[in-house]
Amino acid sequence: MTAKIYRPARNAMQSGKGKADMWLLEYEPELRQTADPLMGWTSSADMKQQLRLTFETKEQAIEYAERNGIAYWVEPEAPVRPQRKAYADNFKWGRIDNWTH
Repeated sequence: MTAKIYRPARNAMQSGKGKADMWLLEYEPELRQTADPLMGWTSSADMKQQLRLTFETKEQAIEYAERNGIAYWVEPEAPVRPQRKAYADNFKWGRIDNWTH
């Protein structure tokens, strides 16, 4: 049983950095999902897929996995690239995008 330790991506509706500094430990699926013949819903007998542990730091998540004998792998963090924006660019002459209003 292998676990993945990673920092989740921000929600598309999120502009701030709130709750973006937590790390998650999730188990990789062991059994494949099956479709219910009546309703067509997918299900699995693997209950560890439902487990999702949060940690404040990557080191805490690694320490937890090692302490409990869980095989793990750490997904590398994506680099944060700040976008340079200026309010004056909305009114710039010769801008690429059309003015919407």
